[in-house]
Amino acid sequence: MSISAIIVAAGSSRRMGFDKLSAPLLGKAVLLRTVEAFCAAPSIDEVFVVSPKERFADLLGYKFPKPVHQVDGGADRQDSVEKGLHALPQGTTIVAVHDGARPMIAVDAIEECIQSARQYGASTLARRVTETLKRSDSEGFVRSGVDRDNLWFMETPQCFQVNVLRGAYMQVRERNHLVTDEVSAVELLGASTHIVESRKPNIKITLPSDLDMAAYLLNKENSTL
Repeated sequence: MSISAIIVAAGSSRRMGFDKLSAPLLGKAVLLRTVEAFCAAPSIDEVFVVSPKERFADLLGYKFPKPVHQVDGGADRQDSVEKGLHALPQGTTIVAVHDGARPMIAVDAIEECIQSARQYGASTLARRVTETLKRSDSEGFVRSGVDRDNLWFMETPQCFQVNVLRGAYMQVRERNHLVTDEVSAVELLGASTHIVESRKPNIKITLPSDLDMAAYLLNKENSTL
């Protein structure tokens, strides 16, 4: 029995204007920081990076404490995750799926999600919605408020017992659905996903300003160590 991580890093970074996963963040590439976090998690046995070979080349030369493998990506996220699932070795019991563009993920958050998946079959890291929410009309005018109780921003990792996630992606393919995360795929099975509250910054690098914010937060964190 083993636990694997699938790092989804096959996107084109169109909104960024350059390869955000190869971009330096305090001297290390974004993707390298993400992979290092999962290699540091005690429960993780192997890491599968779903990315183009050219992007994975940025990781070559680093001596990771655990096996790190490259897997070719698909046309969209769900195809890439499915390719990662196919690459998992026999005997894998739990898989953690994570966005390569979330380099600030904390090791303790990874471990908590894995423990939750052991217990409930499916888990996700998520952040509470704390901002005021409003619903507008089609012309952009505020029309009503939205109750934010029990509302969450989905983050990653999203962790699953492998048979649960494989069954979910079979349903996605058979129903010709498009899903943007694994929790949405598991919903097709009628299964519930347990929420692990995100208590530390877990920024997804999407815009250049996100790199600046991540660098600021990392510097702040390092100054308190």
